[in-house]
Amino acid sequence: MTNLPLPADLPEALVNDNAMVVLSKRYLKKNPDGSPEEDVRGLFWRVAAAIAAQEANYPDSTWKPEALARKFYDLMVGMRFLPNSPTLMNAGTPLGQLAACFVLPVGDSMDEIFDAVKFAALIHKSGGGTGFSFSRLRPKKSRVGSTGGVASGPVSFMRIFNTATEQVKQGGTRRGANMGILRVDHPDILDFISCKERENELQNFNISVALTERFMQAVEKGEDYDLIDPRDGLVRSRLSASEVFALLVRKAWESGDPGIVFLDRINRDNPTPALGDIESTNPCGEQPLLPFEACNLGSINLSVFYDEKAKDGVDWKALTETVHLAVRFLDNVIDASRYPFEQITEMVHANRKIGLGVMGFADLLYLLSVPYDSTEGLALAEKLMETIQAEARSASKALAAERGPFPAYPDSIYGKRNLGPYRNATTTTIAPTGTLSIIAGCSSGVEPLFALSFARHVMDGEKLVEANPHFVAALKAAGAYSDALMEEVTRKGSIAHIGLLPESLRDVFVTAMDIEPVWHLKMQAAFQKYTDNAVSKTVNLPGSATQEDIRGIYWLAYELGCKGVTVYRDGCKANQVLCTGDGAPADPAIKAPSKVRTRPDIVFGFTQKVKTGMGELYLTVNEIDGKPFEVFATIGKSGRSVTAKAEAIGRLVSLALRSGVSVDDIVGQLKGIGGENPVFQKKGLLLSIPDAVSWVLENRYLQGRTVRDDTGTLGHPQCPDCGSELVFEEGCHACKNCGYTKCG
Repeated sequence: MTNLPLPADLPEALVNDNAMVVLSKRYLKKNPDGSPEEDVRGLFWRVAAAIAAQEANYPDSTWKPEALARKFYDLMVGMRFLPNSPTLMNAGTPLGQLAACFVLPVGDSMDEIFDAVKFAALIHKSGGGTGFSFSRLRPKKSRVGSTGGVASGPVSFMRIFNTATEQVKQGGTRRGANMGILRVDHPDILDFISCKERENELQNFNISVALTERFMQAVEKGEDYDLIDPRDGLVRSRLSASEVFALLVRKAWESGDPGIVFLDRINRDNPTPALGDIESTNPCGEQPLLPFEACNLGSINLSVFYDEKAKDGVDWKALTETVHLAVRFLDNVIDASRYPFEQITEMVHANRKIGLGVMGFADLLYLLSVPYDSTEGLALAEKLMETIQAEARSASKALAAERGPFPAYPDSIYGKRNLGPYRNATTTTIAPTGTLSIIAGCSSGVEPLFALSFARHVMDGEKLVEANPHFVAALKAAGAYSDALMEEVTRKGSIAHIGLLPESLRDVFVTAMDIEPVWHLKMQAAFQKYTDNAVSKTVNLPGSATQEDIRGIYWLAYELGCKGVTVYRDGCKANQVLCTGDGAPADPAIKAPSKVRTRPDIVFGFTQKVKTGMGELYLTVNEIDGKPFEVFATIGKSGRSVTAKAEAIGRLVSLALRSGVSVDDIVGQLKGIGGENPVFQKKGLLLSIPDAVSWVLENRYLQGRTVRDDTGTLGHPQCPDCGSELVFEEGCHACKNCGYTKCG
């Protein structure tokens, strides 16, 4: 039934050029030679047919698989709803793993720890992300009874998980992502809070501290709190709650890590407490799960439901119909998915959790002329999510009548409160929609737009300006559109400080950095009020934000009922060794960069000849442990000036390498520097001597990864695939150009 023939009358999917790039690169099935095996219409029919085929398992279903497949297809190509990426990639394929979110237990033994590493590798290979709580592991320096040795603690084992993740690509396309969580009352909590303070440390992990209400009360009262050994439940020491909270705030200010989750609040909403406590979430924090649980997610594009003829501008009837279809789709995904191992299959089928969320919210606000940072915006958010949650639960009840409730229902809070039966233990989650929103051509999740207009990289270094269509339409309607204005908006990304524009436009068309942090948090809380699981949302802060600003955000998140919060201060990720305004280290515990390494008496390397416009360049690179240590650049048959410049470049690159600067950063600085005599080399145009040095280093050490010149965007990381500037939202760095995402 999954091989239903492609109907001749199927409408094409209306996707823009950017979406086509993302779909072609990451989603279309490929032949062995890498060429596409299907087009976009074929992709959506493959998914629709595979998911609708599950109706055959239920004799009392009100749908025939063929008819439902057409409904699911129309739902997706109309961009009203899209499932999570693993479903789009793997439905109807031999891999067949369709869930995005997993949580694995990490027990306090070598067997359990390395079982978790193995299970995580299998999940990453199949396209999923993993969350772990390391709170069961004994503290460092604890005695190990079986060997008489000393335990190394949770953070050291996290590095093993990180290394394993580095080696496994998801479905052959990208590395997996992890969430690492530690309870605030674990004896190693201080090490955990600081574990990502160095650049590139645990780069495949997002980390969050699990805060308890007892801890928050101790912060409020200025009291100490207990650190508890997870092996025996005994108190090992005490810390000042206020000082730990201050450290959390300081580290988040410095680098955005760690985030925080409110563990007691999450467990109050745990629908199946009889099966255990929730210990962790998925990598972006929006999906709390029991150990060995998984969840498949999908998002409704709210912008599609704008109706200028409706009284309040929203087609509520069409939204309701879409919610019911989407719930059936996601419940079918549970049956269609093949999970990596049996424990997960059992837990998923026992609870049947699904997570229906939204995207395109910022676009809908633009269409309705409602400011994001307004009480009207908050009221709309609540009304939308209240409707979606109510209709999702209604759809789940209808499925339970047709198919039976989820097996763990009698032991759930629903069973105890006589609220069911439901088919699914949870129905709503607001997840990141980075690549999905590119496919749908809408704003991401419940985030505001990051920029109203930006330059998109295309072939041969050309840039195309891409502007939000609702913004362009509003400018034209107001008679304010001009090419000069669009150039300025593209440069700034925002119109907040363009005083010539009408105030009504500047109020409505706000971007992430225009909005006061408190409004980010209020919006998260508005959606959380009617969301079963949690909300993926980043509180964006300007680079000038203070630690006190972040403390206020954390405390307000606690008071407003959020289940967690992530903050990001503009530019902080690119300045991991941070200083205060006067140039002093922000924290005495943060050590200054290490001294320049001394040169051993004997080193080995290679010399490569490169043709440049100034003559033949002979670049000698000496290595230690397979990594570049120093560089000597000499150029033949040139004048003294060029020889001196080549020698200077070699010396400075050598100093950078011996000081611990990465090859990626060196290549990023040198690549693309122009000269007066560019020449063609085997693999492209070499512009200058520094460009030639970068070419040698990139080809030798970066394994073909493309590194772009980053001299123009210091403080803002760039996409390794296409070179566009990355934005930080929903807990990850995301590229709005090609769909690349990097969590951790």
